[in-house]
Amino acid sequence: MPHILVVCTANICRSPVVTALLKQQLQQSGRAGWVVESAGTWAVTVRGAAHHSIQLMAEQGLDISHHVARMVDADMMAQADLVLCMELGHVEALQIEFPQYHGHIYLLSEMVGKQYSIPDPYGGVMNDYQEMVTEVTSLLHGGFDRIVTLAEANAQSRTKS
Repeated sequence: MPHILVVCTANICRSPVVTALLKQQLQQSGRAGWVVESAGTWAVTVRGAAHHSIQLMAEQGLDISHHVARMVDADMMAQADLVLCMELGHVEALQIEFPQYHGHIYLLSEMVGKQYSIPDPYGGVMNDYQEMVTEVTSLLHGGFDRIVTLAEANAQSRTKS
């Protein structure tokens, strides 16, 4: 089964939200066995998801209250068939640190044919988080077919190796 890694900075605001929403979308499309995880490029590993992120996901029936931030590492990158990043800086950092996975690393916005960073709402008000959730939801819906295609193709290549 394909394995997707979602990456943001601290792994407490954006990536836990995208992970929950993407898991839900995959299940609804009959892809319940897919693995979707998240990590951060600069994560403090004892932190849970941001309160506003938890609240907004709960309003959609998704529970991210048990999320614990993790720092992206070599094992995660090796397992990932697709890495979806929130910012161009995340893509650049991962491509430098893990050049062997260059072809697996994308901005989430690239899934809809664009190339821009999703602003980090950390430290902001609830409206900032709501704007982030609205943006990533739109990108996931609009880019879902490309996400599936890329993850499946990379998973197939990995199993053939």
